[in-house]
Amino acid sequence: MNREISGLSSMATRPILADLSEHIRPAHGITVRFESAGGVEIARRVREGAAADLIVLADGALAELEREGHLLKGTLRPLWVSQVVAAVPQGTPRPSLGSEPDLRAALLSAKKIAYSTGPSGTALVDLIARLELADMLQDRLVQAPPGVPAGTLLSSGRADLAFQQHSELMDLPGIVVIGPLPGDTAISSTFSAGVLATSAQPGLAREVLELLGSDAASKTARARGMRMASTAEERGTR
Repeated sequence: MNREISGLSSMATRPILADLSEHIRPAHGITVRFESAGGVEIARRVREGAAADLIVLADGALAELEREGHLLKGTLRPLWVSQVVAAVPQGTPRPSLGSEPDLRAALLSAKKIAYSTGPSGTALVDLIARLELADMLQDRLVQAPPGVPAGTLLSSGRADLAFQQHSELMDLPGIVVIGPLPGDTAISSTFSAGVLATSAQPGLAREVLELLGSDAASKTARARGMRMASTAEERGTR
């Protein structure tokens, strides 16, 4: 019996999925192979008929694919919540992020601000507008290419402040993660999974989906800068 399935995911969840896949193979006898790319690219592939069993994306993008009929009905499941954090190049001053005025000061003092094409980037741009800083910062914003961590713009000298999911920044060399945004400016994203309508092994895919959302996966989630999604209210980006 074939005990191997394939999956598609965004870059933010690549590290945790790699860790969990390594655990699932010896513990449950299932080989899980995920291919990761930018979330927009993954959604495009699915709409063009990409053959895979599972998909893991930001909740909003996955819910849209579900509405379009690309997921098996009833399989959409919130998995992990990830906070957006700020980072600076290693060896540079670390701005304080203890309050909203601190965040405003950090944004205004940055020469170039890196952000992603994913949900964290959209939320950051919305936050800057809410703080009434859009006009002042519009020429300082630098968007990383799809699938490229915003933190790489710090190490390459193209930005001196970056914002992205913790999981995508925590292991990058040459940068220092300052921490999450303060108070009401905090941004978090929920990443969900589902079984694709193109799955050749939907039963096995459902089994792996349960393993990804199990209590046993919580330790891996914490180690990768995420927490388990436990309530419906945690769905979406905020």
